[in-house]
Amino acid sequence: MTAVVRPATVDDAGAIGEIHVRSWQAAYDGLMPADFLAGIPVEDRTAGWARTLRDGGRVLVVADPEVVGFAAFGPRRDGPDEGELYAIYLHPRVWSRGLGRLLHASVLESLAASWPAAVLWVLATNERAKAFYERAGWSLDGGSRTETIAGGTVSLEELRFRRPLP
Repeated sequence: MTAVVRPATVDDAGAIGEIHVRSWQAAYDGLMPADFLAGIPVEDRTAGWARTLRDGGRVLVVADPEVVGFAAFGPRRDGPDEGELYAIYLHPRVWSRGLGRLLHASVLESLAASWPAAVLWVLATNERAKAFYERAGWSLDGGSRTETIAGGTVSLEELRFRRPLP
């Protein structure tokens, strides 16, 4: 079967929550505290994604044939009238199979229907993600921020990328 990208439904929340946690644990191994990564509750992520989907959040999933990845996007949260890619994650077992590029292309198409450009934020130390986005036409634009999560125990230094939309 060929992979399919489709809009997510509330029924996908469990798969999305699982993928979110497993991808963080793999991608951020050595970049975030191990005890934090090991303790991320799938149930919390699932509940959060269920709320997002019930509230009309824009989320796409890639299925091959089961859901193995997702992306969330919408209006830019911190600036001018642009789009933003909020998250794109694949289950680690399907990395390097082209599914991220497939999902990313669908997100760009959706964003381009409403905005001339988009931004995204990447963990400053995540070289794999930075290389992925640079290959896909995104460029650092000089923006940076520090996010604090886990009750203030984990600080994330992030860099902003921008690209015009097709």
